[in-house]
Amino acid sequence: MKKIISGKVRDVYEIDDDHLVIVTTDRISAYDVILSKPVKDKGKVLNALSLFWFDYTKDIVRNHVISDKLSDMPEFFRKPEFEARSVLVEKLKILPFEFIIRGYIFGNMWKAYQDGKEFCGSKIEGNYQQAEKLEAPILTPSTKMSEGHDVYVSFDYTANALGKEMAEKINALCLKLYDACYKRAYESGIIIADTKFEFGLDKENNLVLADEIFTPDSSRFWSLTDYEIGISPKSYDKQFIRDWLIGNKINGEIQYDNVPDDIINKTSEIYQECLKKIAGGYQ
Repeated sequence: MKKIISGKVRDVYEIDDDHLVIVTTDRISAYDVILSKPVKDKGKVLNALSLFWFDYTKDIVRNHVISDKLSDMPEFFRKPEFEARSVLVEKLKILPFEFIIRGYIFGNMWKAYQDGKEFCGSKIEGNYQQAEKLEAPILTPSTKMSEGHDVYVSFDYTANALGKEMAEKINALCLKLYDACYKRAYESGIIIADTKFEFGLDKENNLVLADEIFTPDSSRFWSLTDYEIGISPKSYDKQFIRDWLIGNKINGEIQYDNVPDDIINKTSEIYQECLKKIAGGYQ
C-alpha cells in the first residue's frame, strides 16, 4: 500500500492491483491553488454527498465504489482521521477528459457567448442573460491536465480520441445523470447549474463512473429561492471563497494565504447546508 496521489483535495492510496482508497481531505483550492487554511469537515461533506449520489444513480451507470466502511479497508485506515472521508474503490483506467454538463449559461461559457466566440467547438445560439437556463443541457468536455489549467475541447475531439461510439455513450450517460440529479436537487431547493463527471474503464473495458459526482467541488450549486436571471446567484459551492479572493486582491495579487477565519467558517457552513438540503443526515 502506498500513497500515489496527493491532489488539491484528495489523497489516493494504492491497496493492490485492483483497489484504491480515496481519502477526501478538508483542503480547498481556488483557481488551481490550495489555500493554506482547511475548511472544517469539508471532506466529510464531499464524501457523504458523493456516496449519496453514487447510490442514487447506480441504476443509470455502474460506479467505482466498493465500500465506505473502514473495516473493509487495510488496518492503516482504521483511525479517527479517516472516518467518514474514505472510500474503497475499484482501480480503473481513467479516461483523460472531464465531461462537463452545463444546464445554465455562466462562467467560461457566458464569457465566450458575450464575446461572440465558439465554446467547445460550437457557437451558442439564442438570446441569453447571465445565469439563464439553456434551451437544453450541453456537454462541454475538457482535457485533464496534470499541471496548469484544463483545456476545453469539442465533442469531435473526444470522439476522435475515444472513438465515436464511446463518446456518444458518455454523452448520453452524462445527460441522463444530470437530468435525474437536477430534478432531485431542485426538489431540495438547489439548482445544479453545471457539473463534471469522470469515467474509467475496468479490466473488461466496461465504462465505470469514477471520482466524485454532484458535490460543491465538482458542480455549481445555486439557491433556488434566491435565483434570478441576469445576476450571479447565491452559490452552495466554493464560489463564496472565489468571490472573496477576487474582491480582496492587494496590488493585483490574490491573497490565497490570507483568507480570514470568518470566510473559511462561512464556507464550511455553506458546504454543510448543501449536504443537509440534498441528503439530510445521509452518511
